[in-house]
Amino acid sequence: IISAPLCSSARARAAVLSFLPILTWLPSYPVRRFLFSDVVSGLSTGVVQLPQGLAYAMLAAVPPVYGLYSSFYPVLLYTFFGTSRHISVGTFAVMSLMIGGVAVREAPDDMFNVLPANASNMSATVDTEARDARRVQVAVMLTTLVGIIQILFGVLRFGFVTIYLTEPLVRGFTTAASLHVFVSQLKYLLGVKTQRFCGVLSIVYSLKAVLWNITSTNVATLILGLVGIVFLYLVKYVNERFKKKLPVPIPGEIIVVMVSTGVSYGLSLSDDYMVDVVGKIPTGLLPPAAPDFSLFPRLITDSFTVAIVGFSMDISLAKTFALKHGYSVDGNQELIALGLCNFISSFFQTFAISCSMSRTLVQESTGGKTQIAGLMASLVVLLVVVAIGFVFQPLPQTALAAIIMVNLLGMFKQFRDIPNLWRTSKIELAIWLVACAASVLLGLDYGLLVAVLFAMLTAAEYEGIKIFHSNSSIYFANSDLYVTSLKEKVILCVCVCVCVIICFEVEDVDSTVSFYIFFLPSATLSMLVWGSRATVCEKGVDTTV
Repeated sequence: IISAPLCSSARARAAVLSFLPILTWLPSYPVRRFLFSDVVSGLSTGVVQLPQGLAYAMLAAVPPVYGLYSSFYPVLLYTFFGTSRHISVGTFAVMSLMIGGVAVREAPDDMFNVLPANASNMSATVDTEARDARRVQVAVMLTTLVGIIQILFGVLRFGFVTIYLTEPLVRGFTTAASLHVFVSQLKYLLGVKTQRFCGVLSIVYSLKAVLWNITSTNVATLILGLVGIVFLYLVKYVNERFKKKLPVPIPGEIIVVMVSTGVSYGLSLSDDYMVDVVGKIPTGLLPPAAPDFSLFPRLITDSFTVAIVGFSMDISLAKTFALKHGYSVDGNQELIALGLCNFISSFFQTFAISCSMSRTLVQESTGGKTQIAGLMASLVVLLVVVAIGFVFQPLPQTALAAIIMVNLLGMFKQFRDIPNLWRTSKIELAIWLVACAASVLLGLDYGLLVAVLFAMLTAAEYEGIKIFHSNSSIYFANSDLYVTSLKEKVILCVCVCVCVIICFEVEDVDSTVSFYIFFLPSATLSMLVWGSRATVCEKGVDTTV
């Protein structure tokens, strides 16, 4: 009777700490050892996040300022709910492109054609203001649905769904996405006017449209873009070559943004040379507004794809850096964190986010220790939004295209996977190639579906090994039922030599369960993986690591 309230109190406290991971580390935050490193890292990451936010908004088919909103609100929220200390959440090229494809499909240019009054012989023009407003509504509603799905997946402990997104599949998919992004930026680099395509063979139609209009290339736009590409490539080379000697990476992207903005303003490139610029950037934050739920039926399918891709990018990077720095991340809490970031932020006109490899590397290499670095990065973006956003109105769009293209270099290097997989695993090579080819030709949504189905069809079971997965707690009360069921599965396979029971979501395992599992018939080696630990038993010899 006395222990019940204590148990309830302990469970409530554990639930709160799990939901708000910041409460587990902030009270004991070592200010003297970590604060300076986090501040420097946050400022460095914010300087990179600013131009990427502007650039990736173009991929999402919304005005650039919405990229700044998406670089502030979600990053701020992740500080409280996220479990990774090193990843940099915010705008991401692949996610932005997927959102842009949906926005263009739901609000194409021809929906907003306007015929000039008393000018029957003149061609129709596009009402860009109405078009952009509608595309923002689509992107915001899609983000709301993505957030809801990710929260539900996290609450239902569906973090394991990423096991179907194998590494070759993800790398093949992101390589295809990088090709889509590259082709989509050619028109901005050349300064030509073309329609934006989406769906099956969209990359072919986009490339054909650019080549068809290449004779109308704006020379000033092309020169400015090429100079930006060369400069950014050299900066990335220097940062990589001398990363151990440089205190912080050279912020090439912000240099390109500032210099190109100054040149554009000083030479009046928009008026005199017809160079497309970012245009009006409102000062300040928008008031919260409810999404347009009438779009729900048309976006629900897309939201599942975006939600899963966003989480797979997040958890893969989070686990990589957690392993490197010796801590663990909770996959289900990461789902909830991403979901809350997307859902709450969508009411402030943002589009769906994930994490970025390039910014994460900057945050980690400049000494970031905790989520305080991400908080500082969000404050850098906030300063620009509320105070000096208007400064970037003359920024040429070709400069943003240059930033996007150079940031794709890391993804293009994934083509090196092909010879490596040829030597190690023909099945994984086939998965990589199918994921890449299907996503290039069919679009990212259908391509991902085809890749997942193909990966499931090629899954092979290794003789002598049985792997079981459990999402719920295992203790003395349900151990008998669980172990009995486990024995039945193992006994059916007389050749089982190794039995692995995976319980990543379980923080503790009862000793009764461990005892029973380690005496499974037929299995000469049993392994119980739970939380961040593993217990191995070989013929009765128990070892916990």
